[in-house]
Amino acid sequence: MHQRLSEGLDNCVVLLRDLKRQGYAGSYTILKDYLKPFRLRNQVTATMRFETKPGEQAQVDWGSVKYMTPDGRNHRLCVFVMVLGWSRAIYVEFANHADIATFIRCHLNAFEALGGMPEQCLYDNAKTVVLKRDENGVRQWNPRLLDFALRLGFEPAVCRPYRAQTKGKVENGVKYVKRNFWPSVKFTDREDLNRQACEWVFGVANVRIHGTTGERPGDRLSVEQKSLRPFPGWGKVAVFVREQRTVGRDGYVNWENAYYGVPSQYAGKSVEVQCVGSMVEIRHAEARIIVHPKALRRGQFLTAPGQWDGLQQSNSRPRREPVALQIASVEVERRSLSVYERLAEAVGGR
Repeated sequence: MHQRLSEGLDNCVVLLRDLKRQGYAGSYTILKDYLKPFRLRNQVTATMRFETKPGEQAQVDWGSVKYMTPDGRNHRLCVFVMVLGWSRAIYVEFANHADIATFIRCHLNAFEALGGMPEQCLYDNAKTVVLKRDENGVRQWNPRLLDFALRLGFEPAVCRPYRAQTKGKVENGVKYVKRNFWPSVKFTDREDLNRQACEWVFGVANVRIHGTTGERPGDRLSVEQKSLRPFPGWGKVAVFVREQRTVGRDGYVNWENAYYGVPSQYAGKSVEVQCVGSMVEIRHAEARIIVHPKALRRGQFLTAPGQWDGLQQSNSRPRREPVALQIASVEVERRSLSVYERLAEAVGGR
């Protein structure tokens, strides 16, 4: 236990789970009492609790977690967390980036997993939500998020600046993921990690007795789902999960640490990349160019059939070879050296 404490893990639930794997037969209370002197927590400050009706609000936030690769190097992942305000049901997804395309895709995955959409989503003031505020405090929404919210029919709302505790349900949700799920995780890739996160959500997080409601979030979710708006289906929201990329000179598109080939005539052009299940679709000007299977490893190259067909004829030009210039020779009169000697003597005599 002291080794785990030195690693920053002081969550009694996780420690008890690890101890039981090693044969510990004691109770949670004994463990908690023993660890109490060693657990250092920030002083709790008072705040007003704000409760919502079923289906009224979800709170959304990003977190960041650290992991180590087999070569001993440390890296970070982003973790998307959505919590329904009434049921406290949670959705968790890990991503490489916290950009707007990933943010929207995580929303859609969460709406599908939770069984519908709330009337409102509450955020902090991140750039994926609010680009800036003017001198009067009027917010400028991220246009992609605003368009997404208006088309799906939910209201985006933000906390007051520097008042993140306004969305305390999801703040606690992010902490819960970091303290309960993350310390025991061992994963091979991001897909494997998200499978484990899904199992944890439905097998641990949403079936525990919640400290505030005194009920299981999963049981309350079955009630709250009756007040959620139906998820519109992926066919109607596909445009929101496309990501802009530029095709390289070699005809490959870099997406999610892998390279996907397109016909060479698209080199240098902007395309849209979309992941649909296990397939990656690449489009240009609303037309589908090609569909690839999703790469299985980092740095993998997937070449398109006929990717370089016609490249020599259409793109290559004969290179001009450097040319030097030869000029006409000038005939110079040749004289005997004695002429110059007589001339020098005449000049010296003067």
